[in-house]
Amino acid sequence: MEKVGQTLNKSQNAGRVTPEALTQAILADPDVAAFISQHSLSQDEIKRSLPKFNQFRNERAKFLSGDSSYIAKGYQPILTMNEGYADVTYLETRELKEAQEKQAIENRIHLMSLPKSYKHISFDDVLLDDSRRLVSFGNLVDFVNDYPDQGQKGLYLYGDMGVGKSYLLAAMAHELSEKKGVTTTMLHYPSFTIDVKNAINEGRVKEEIDAVKAAPVLILDDIGAEQFSSWVRDEVLQVILQYRMLEELPTFFTSNYSMANLEAKLADGRKGDESWQAKRVMERVRFLAQEIHLEGENRR
Repeated sequence: MEKVGQTLNKSQNAGRVTPEALTQAILADPDVAAFISQHSLSQDEIKRSLPKFNQFRNERAKFLSGDSSYIAKGYQPILTMNEGYADVTYLETRELKEAQEKQAIENRIHLMSLPKSYKHISFDDVLLDDSRRLVSFGNLVDFVNDYPDQGQKGLYLYGDMGVGKSYLLAAMAHELSEKKGVTTTMLHYPSFTIDVKNAINEGRVKEEIDAVKAAPVLILDDIGAEQFSSWVRDEVLQVILQYRMLEELPTFFTSNYSMANLEAKLADGRKGDESWQAKRVMERVRFLAQEIHLEGENRR
C-alpha cells in the first residue's frame, strides 16, 4: 500500500504540494466524499481513514488506466468499512464475471477430435434460411427446454456432407451448458474407434469406453464413416449404447447414412453376413434416438 507520505513525496517532486493540499484533494474526491457521507464518518474516523482513501485513489487510477503494475486484474477497487475506518477491497468486474461464465460454459463441452470452434456455436448462430432445417432445429430447442425429462430421446441426424448436422448438435451442447449447466461429450466417432484400437496394446480399452459411456449427454458424430470392424461394433459401440440404454442417458448421432443403411453397413462383416449382430446394435440406436433426415445445401 502506498502511504500518504509517499504520494506527497511524488507530488512534491512534480510540483510543490503541501500536506494540507493533498488532504483536501483526497477528501474532495467524489468517491471518497460520497463514502464519508454514506457512512457519516466522524473527523477522527476520517483522519484514520486517510491512508486507505489514498490507497483507493492510487489503485483506482491504475485500474482505470490499465497500468501494468496493477496486480488485481479483473477486480475493481472499492471502499468499505472495517472496524470503524475505511478500507480498500476488490470487487469482481462485470467483464471478469462474463469471462468466467463464458469459460465455465466452454468447460462443460467436451470435444474429442473435433474443432475447438464448436464450443462457441449457439442457437443464435444457426441460420434458419432453409425451411428444411426447421424440424431438426425445433426438436433440439425442445430437448434443451425440456431437459432433464426422464427418458428423453436424442436425435439421429443423417444427411449429405456439409448440411450442418454437427453444427446443430454443437449449438445444442452450448445451450445445454449455458441454460442447464449440463456437460456434453461430443466425439468424432471414426477417430474415437482408432483411439480405442490403439489402446488395446496398452490395456486402456475399458478406460476409453468408460470415459464416454456415462457422459450426461453424448454425441457420436459421423457414425458410419469409420473403417468397419466387428470387434468395434460389438465390443465398443454396443457396450456404450447398452449402458446408455439401461441408464436412459440422452444420446445423439450424426451420419451420412440412414439407420437402414447404417445397419446394412454394420452387417457387412469380413466373415460374411452379420445381420444379427448389426440388428442388436441398431435396436439400441433406435431406442436412444429419433431418426431425422436433414436436407439442405452444402454450407462448407
